[in-house]
Amino acid sequence: MQNTIPDRAGPWHGTTILTVRKGGRVVVGGDGQVSIGQTIIKSNARKVRRLGKGDVIGGFAGATADAFTLFERLESKLEQYPGQLTRAAVELAKDWRTDRYLRRLEAMMIVADRDVSLVLTGTGDVLEPEAGIMAIGSGGNYALAAARALFETDTDAETIVRRSLDIAADICVYTNRNVTLEALTAA
Repeated sequence: MQNTIPDRAGPWHGTTILTVRKGGRVVVGGDGQVSIGQTIIKSNARKVRRLGKGDVIGGFAGATADAFTLFERLESKLEQYPGQLTRAAVELAKDWRTDRYLRRLEAMMIVADRDVSLVLTGTGDVLEPEAGIMAIGSGGNYALAAARALFETDTDAETIVRRSLDIAADICVYTNRNVTLEALTAA
């Protein structure tokens, strides 16, 4: 008998999240597909949202419940360290890596405010992208490559994110064209 419950392949499968910082704007975008194994469960999920008082944008790849738990923890850290996204992210990463419960969460996050864009992982990584572009998820490398190619043109950040996610959807079966974008004016 075939097992119908998919193996947990890791937190970076099943979506595409991209951030681009260009021309005084930071844009985070993500697709809306939720898949379990080879089945599409939902096509219009919102994996990108504003956090805290609306001055931070977050996007996630991985298990939805795990990501919402991490978003809540990050919002708590942002309350503790207002206006200090990097400090809040580092504190969350410490907890994520050392807390017995949090260690089991399978998700990755991209977060951005006016000043900085970061990728957070369960291994304790808090990474700032080179050149203001970063992507996660199963279609992340496709979107990242497209965004890097478009970055050198006169194209604005929002258009780069939309076009790059569209390209990723052409290649990655776990990425669709129901895109959610959030943007902030960068510092």
